[in-house]
This record gives sequence, C-alpha cells and structure tokens, in this order.
Amino acid sequence: QVQLVESGGGLVQPGGSQRLSCAASGLIFRIATMGWYRQAPGKQRELVATITSGGSTNYADSVKGRFTISRDNAKNTVYLQMNSLKPEDTAVYYCNHGNTFWGQGTQVTVSS
Repeated sequence: QVQLVESGGGLVQPGGSQRLSCAASGLIFRIATMGWYRQAPGKQRELVATITSGGSTNYADSVKGRFTISRDNAKNTVYLQMNSLKPEDTAVYYCNHGNTFWGQGTQVTVSS
C-alpha cells in the first residue's frame, strides 16, 4: 500500500520558520523525484520545490532563497525547511512522489 504522510504544519508568525516532513512507504523512494506543492484557498495547486534522486533541486521563484528541500533516503523521508515565512505562504502543502502519488496535505498558516 502506497502512503505519503506529511507532518509539521501549523500556525507560524510572519518571519518565522517551519519544517515539513513527508514519510513514504510502499514505494521505491530512493529513485524517485520527490516534490512539495501547495494550494491556497481559491487557487490552483502550484509547485513549491522538487528534488531528484541525485539531489538536484528546483524551486518556485516565490520561495527561492527562503525554502530548502532535502531528502533522507535511509528514512524514506523528504523535508521542506521554510524560513522567512510570509502570509502569502499560507496554504495546504502536499508531498508528491514521482509525479504520481500524493499525500493528504498539511496546513501551514502564516499569521500574526
């Protein structure tokens, strides 16, 4: 059974930091490109960041220099470190495996 389980969401103040985790099971994790996407209310889901099996990364312009994606293949886990958070980062964040499988999402709210 394929499972992607996100964690680490919550309420954070503007300028703060948060780290999201996505644990994968039932998948060949180490050879897949992993990604984080987000969807704000009333908007389409958008790419945040991706990381290939070799560790190459790609970021949306809106998060470059603030967010960092990383992966631990031994733990079948991908992370998203988010710094200097802004209210416009508020969204449900989804983990993606191989552009095929999705997690259930975790809410991140940036507000004072």
